Amino acid sequence: MTRHPLPRYQQIRHFILDRIECGDWSESHRVPSENALCQQFGVSRMTARKALQELTTSGVLVRQQGLGTFVAPLRPQSSMLTIRNIADEIRERGSSYYNRLVHLTETPAAPAIAISLELPESASVFHSILVHYENEMPIQWEERHVNPRFAPDYLHQDFAHQPPNVYLNQVAALTAATHKVEAILPSETVAAALAMEPGAPCLKITRRSWCRKGVVSLTRLLHPGNRYRLGDHLQFS
Repeated sequence: MTRHPLPRYQQIRHFILDRIECGDWSESHRVPSENALCQQFGVSRMTARKALQELTTSGVLVRQQGLGTFVAPLRPQSSMLTIRNIADEIRERGSSYYNRLVHLTETPAAPAIAISLELPESASVFHSILVHYENEMPIQWEERHVNPRFAPDYLHQDFAHQPPNVYLNQVAALTAATHKVEAILPSETVAAALAMEPGAPCLKITRRSWCRKGVVSLTRLLHPGNRYRLGDHLQFS
């Protein structure tokens, strides 16, 4: 697998995250200043500032005017849209579950995929496609691109035993995700795999998942519109 150097600001991000993850920098630890990071990594102040700003925006760091930048307190968070294991979801409904592996390989990332995974263009990524079944009926097409840095053994997993999102959460504990939901017309390949009528719409969910060190995966989930409902329980405090 070809390795590509990360942009300099991402190298600074990973350095800071590594120090936090290994316990060297605990809650409220003061991180190096922009000037110190410039000297350590040989970068411009703008590059160092970009790394600190991204970590501050994501809640890993907190900046205090006139005092510096510190490791933020860990706070419990809840998600309005829970990432669930589809196998458990189907079985909880009293239905039978299995999946079929369509595609599993390593491939150069297309520009849009590389940007989404915060990788250099054409960097190698892992690409998988599965179809999930409920009571022998296909209910979900899952296409996933994975950052090899966080799941180096992804290609060697038995996804019939556990779906990809379960494995990824074990090796790179997921801390955040974004979701985009839209109605689309599927390709002929997807429509055939999901046993859909010609011209029938799909519900498409696009999800980016993070661990504390970066973006782990980009996933497209497609469901037949007449066989799937998206819902969640919201609790307000």
